[in-house]
Amino acid sequence: MEIFIIDEELTYFFKQSKLRSKVNEKLGLFCLELLIMKIDESNGTTNSNIVRELKRATTVNYVYEDEESKGKMKPLNGFVGPMLTDLYQITMAYSLWKNNRHEIPSVFDLYFRKSPFGGEFTVFAGLEEVIRFVNDFHYTKENLNHIREMIPECDEEFLEYLGKLDSSKVTLYAIKEGSVVFPRIPLLRVEGPMILCQLFETTLLCLINFASLVATNAARHRIAVGKDKVMLEFGLRRAQGPDGAMSASRYSYLGGADGTSNVLAYCFFGIPIRGTHAHSFVTSYSKSEELHDPTIKDKNGKVHNLLELAMQFRDELGYTTTIVSELVAFVAYARTFPNGLVALVDTYDTLASGVPNFLCVALALNKIGYKAVGIRLDSGDLSYLSKATRKMFKEVGEKYHLDYFAKFQIVASNDLNEPTIIALNRQGHEIDVFAIGTNLVTCQAQPALGCVYKLVEINGSPRIKLSHEANKITLPGRKEAYRLYGGEGHPLVDILISQNAADHEKQIPEVGKRVLCLHPFEEQKRVIVTPQKVEKLHHIVFQNGKPTIDLPSLEEIRNYCFDQISKIREDHLRNSNPTPYKVSITKELYDTLHNLWLQSVPIKEMK
Repeated sequence: MEIFIIDEELTYFFKQSKLRSKVNEKLGLFCLELLIMKIDESNGTTNSNIVRELKRATTVNYVYEDEESKGKMKPLNGFVGPMLTDLYQITMAYSLWKNNRHEIPSVFDLYFRKSPFGGEFTVFAGLEEVIRFVNDFHYTKENLNHIREMIPECDEEFLEYLGKLDSSKVTLYAIKEGSVVFPRIPLLRVEGPMILCQLFETTLLCLINFASLVATNAARHRIAVGKDKVMLEFGLRRAQGPDGAMSASRYSYLGGADGTSNVLAYCFFGIPIRGTHAHSFVTSYSKSEELHDPTIKDKNGKVHNLLELAMQFRDELGYTTTIVSELVAFVAYARTFPNGLVALVDTYDTLASGVPNFLCVALALNKIGYKAVGIRLDSGDLSYLSKATRKMFKEVGEKYHLDYFAKFQIVASNDLNEPTIIALNRQGHEIDVFAIGTNLVTCQAQPALGCVYKLVEINGSPRIKLSHEANKITLPGRKEAYRLYGGEGHPLVDILISQNAADHEKQIPEVGKRVLCLHPFEEQKRVIVTPQKVEKLHHIVFQNGKPTIDLPSLEEIRNYCFDQISKIREDHLRNSNPTPYKVSITKELYDTLHNLWLQSVPIKEMK
């Protein structure tokens, strides 16, 4: 199919928009049909309303990529670009250009000062989007027009300069996505012209802060749930808008969720999709007559009356006081998904009606040759209800000699969070699947990670930012991190070494050789480590205008995250009073830090 677009503005927008999908797939097809429709309606001409509607349809969504756009490595989210920034980044860039400092070589570190949720570890996430953003960084004509409007005093020469700006002079170092990381260790090191490094700041922080926070939250919930249980992310409806929802689903899966209820996250990221039904489905039925067809075919094509069978088992089991309309709703859902029935059982009374009605329908399905899956609890004392439900499953299974009844899944939701899950573990429960929504995707326990982006070197000279709080003082200069492992395979300490030192190569830790590790600010805190394994943490991921690595799949990053967590000592991971993980610096970096600190503090004079 070939499309001729007459309007110049629309042609330009169509080329620059985030519509990069195959025309026969989902969102791409929708946007393309809308485009054709609007052009047809306007007889080949367009107006601002059409352009605005097309922009809304194509730029606010995640996009499916074709092979061409994969090669260009563009951001997956249509909002991500150079204009996703704070105004002062652009005004500073203008001032740098105006004062001829825009091309000065600079180095910035992106890191966090404290792990979230009162813990001692963080999962690094968001790197793929960072690489895509840096790779695709450029200003469009529309972007430049907006800057012209926002800053009327801008010289046209500056806008021309921005129009030619790209990332070809930037080198990006990063820790591998999915890594377990610790405070003060740079997640990213950005090297390049001062103007570019400065223009990156807000966007990089935006891409990493929430991603790493959600991934860490998911990892903590995963640890609480346990390896033998299923953890699902059910937070779409409570997320902070569509983009928050998509990011939360993506990075919850990276950090430990086994699946999501978010259909669009399944479409874009391939995350396993799971779901049951709502209370409204149950309450929408009030009598058996509302079930227009109570029959179901078995695998041989024979027709059976599922409702009639369920009612017979209801009489046999003596469940004559259950709510019939609830049973009818379960039958209706079972007719649709005979091998996938997970019934929400707390609409009226969990133990007096919901679970008995489910068992009646499960027995009816079994007689026809199908198997129900389980139930979901969404209210009440989950410990007690899950144990009582399991007991009922076993009793009915024994009565009818159906061993698999005892293993029906019990799914729990009901505003779960990490402390609640830990409490359930202490009390004992029979829950197989934890469906966690609000508190996972919104990061209820801590709304922000607090990553910062600091200048540490300019024109080859180390820079320091001071503070009355020692924890907020930056570690100056170009640095690289190494992780030192002990004999049992657990990391013992992360150490930063200065790359500015003349003997930089000699400072690199080696297996079997003693390494002096110093606390950055407390001189008495020091330790000598003889590592059994040394891992370099920082690697070049972008250089000379293109990525230097193949981006791993979400599944690969997730598996790497699990492997990373498995190597961390349990006392660093525990929810209550975790053991602090050591982050140290070398003697050379310690001396550089404290000498520069003294030089930068003005001497007060007293009279």
